[in-house]
Amino acid sequence: MCGIIGYVGKNKAVPYLIRGLEHLEYRGYDSSGIAVMEGNEVITVKTSGRIKDLKNKLAGIDLTAKCGIGHTRWATHGEPDDINSHPHSSMTGLFTIVHNGIIENYLSLKKELLSEGFTFKSSTDTEVIANLLEKYYEGDMLSALNKCRRVLTGSYALCILCRDFPDTVYGTRKGSPLLCGKSAGGIFFSSDTVALLPYTRDVFSLDEDETAIINKKGIKFFGNDGESKEKKSERVSLPEQSADKGDFPHFMLKEIFEQPRVLKSTLDSLIKNGELLPDLRELKKSFFALQKICFVGCGSAYHAGLAGKILTEKIGNITCIAETASEFRYGNVPLDNKTLCIFISQSGETADTLAALLKAKEKKARTLSVINVRGSSIARESESVIYTEAGPEIAVATTKAYTAQLICLYLFALCFAHERWQIKRDERDRLLAELRLLPAKAQKIIDERDKAELFCSLFDGKDEGWFIGRGSDYASAMEGSLKMKEISYINTGAYPAGELKHGTISLLEKGTPLVALCCEDRLFPKAFANIKEVKARGARVLILAKEKNARELSDEENVFLLPDTPDEFSSLLQAVALQLLSYYTALKRGCDIDKPKNLAKSVTVE
Repeated sequence: MCGIIGYVGKNKAVPYLIRGLEHLEYRGYDSSGIAVMEGNEVITVKTSGRIKDLKNKLAGIDLTAKCGIGHTRWATHGEPDDINSHPHSSMTGLFTIVHNGIIENYLSLKKELLSEGFTFKSSTDTEVIANLLEKYYEGDMLSALNKCRRVLTGSYALCILCRDFPDTVYGTRKGSPLLCGKSAGGIFFSSDTVALLPYTRDVFSLDEDETAIINKKGIKFFGNDGESKEKKSERVSLPEQSADKGDFPHFMLKEIFEQPRVLKSTLDSLIKNGELLPDLRELKKSFFALQKICFVGCGSAYHAGLAGKILTEKIGNITCIAETASEFRYGNVPLDNKTLCIFISQSGETADTLAALLKAKEKKARTLSVINVRGSSIARESESVIYTEAGPEIAVATTKAYTAQLICLYLFALCFAHERWQIKRDERDRLLAELRLLPAKAQKIIDERDKAELFCSLFDGKDEGWFIGRGSDYASAMEGSLKMKEISYINTGAYPAGELKHGTISLLEKGTPLVALCCEDRLFPKAFANIKEVKARGARVLILAKEKNARELSDEENVFLLPDTPDEFSSLLQAVALQLLSYYTALKRGCDIDKPKNLAKSVTVE
């Protein structure tokens, strides 16, 4: 959460900083600001609101500086106003910084600094870091940074300007991502590759407690001990247009449309010469010894994990659990070297998921991550990695990254079950053939998106709604409910259909919109009985079912038929349909679809 950018080069810094912030705005959009070095003077311009508000504030100000930093904020400490927006400066203005992360012990540090005569203007934890730098600084920046690191508890990625070193930006990180890239026009820091794509494909990922210094001479890297380090850049193969909306009105719709291609690319990357997941050969050797698998993620990644848990348990014949990372890291799930923990994260930087991974490693569990970003913190910490091929996802509500996670987990389940001799080769190949049909089936749903646009009228004038399902349909209900909440602000709940009579149905009111998922063949009669129950109590029901059930549902008013697919994979097609339903509902309500209130894309703080 929060996006930071830094630039040093031969051109004016402001256009680079603004363009970088525009690419990073999905990480937070409560406020934004820049600071540039004009000679030995630091000039800061910042404001609450979106990047467009910052651009309006900068209009008419001629800043010729060729070095600067910028920030777009998701507020954690202090209201999202002009004062609390970044950048922040130390008491005398010697240091100016931008920060992504949370300093957990900032209050005690702030009290200590106040007792020593330091003053503060904002309510942020970030200003504490700036004043700490001033406290420890004796002419040596690396020494001051190292002393500062030793007293900070929490996470941070920092870009720092110091008046004593014009045309220089310092960057360091712990727990939050920070990248560096070099082009003919200059050198950059960024929270994400998307801001670097217009200028370079060669990117350096800073390690924990590592510092990078960029200036006109180039880039230098230093370890926590202050010793100089050599680093190799990584080649980023993503096209720049991945971060461009093109002709689509919203990134979310563009990313929904990209799913058939993403699903095919992900499958193709994970199957080589008939072998499933060849990069997991070492991990596969442990499959027979495993006694339990834990699927761990946050938000939509948790829902993907729940779908993966259901399938792996079903065909792999092993005990599986699915946990939210925030509960897993503080809970007491028994872990040992006979447990495989699978961590799911789009960004690979999700704070709770990373902490859960580190806990699992401490307990000697085997670790596997499903990640969209190469070189990310979770990928680096994991024993094994399955990479999705979703590319940059800009809309806050995940679409293509979620379905790419699903297809990775489906493939893992097939591989695991076959390696453990729980399914025969011909059954594996049959299911794999069905898996390869999913991109085309997803495309069919997208081509028939007018259904979703029509059915969104179900939510007209409503601020509450229900999603119900059984088995894997319940996992889909949870994801569909989350999508609707995220972007349309309708307070939807997801409930196991078989549990309604045990209390929940007492909340049902006449006219309540309800989406009923019934795509599991073996549970269809039960799910259909639940639909009759809620309709009898006045619910307005939209049914998602397979085309094969069209005859049984011919008397129903609102039926969204999906292409037939095995129960094992139906949650993916449901996800595409529910994404479209949420999108058109939010569009009809006039919501800010790509940037919903109070949310940001990459949750790098607890």
